Amino acid sequence: MMRPAVFFDRDGVLNEDDGYAFDPNRIRWVRGAQQAVKAVNDAGYFAFVVTNQSGIARGFYEERHVRNLHEWMSRELAKIGAHIDAFEFCPHHPDGLIPRYRLLCSCRKPQPGMIKALLERYPVDIDASFMIGDKQSDLAAAQAAGIAAYLFDGSNLQAFLASLLMD
Repeated sequence: MMRPAVFFDRDGVLNEDDGYAFDPNRIRWVRGAQQAVKAVNDAGYFAFVVTNQSGIARGFYEERHVRNLHEWMSRELAKIGAHIDAFEFCPHHPDGLIPRYRLLCSCRKPQPGMIKALLERYPVDIDASFMIGDKQSDLAAAQAAGIAAYLFDGSNLQAFLASLLMD
């Protein structure tokens, strides 16, 4: 059965963007972020995270660190009965220091690869779905994948999302 989805950027939308976030001990949730994910779950939407992680290509941290952070986020969300259905991340950057990640890819936003991968794996109602991002590259990726996109102002994610779900 088709369901709508909310695609969240991570850094700057779910957690404060402190630059190359990978350590759970240093993560600060954006105000209302956990409650926003729960609201998405309660509304019957898929909740997805799509995040560029060029820190991997730059050698600042490894893929396992990103996976560990996502597992931590999942545990924190579970404490309030919320969940993310899937996390997608792009480890690539054309100027990366780590050779295997130094490339132009179709998954790094503004390219739509991460979103398209989720659309292939899940029965998503594209017309009722949308992306919440804090950069133009997030919006461009969503638009290239055929979904609506909204620029988050960094205030309270729960209140921001509530206004979108009421439309």
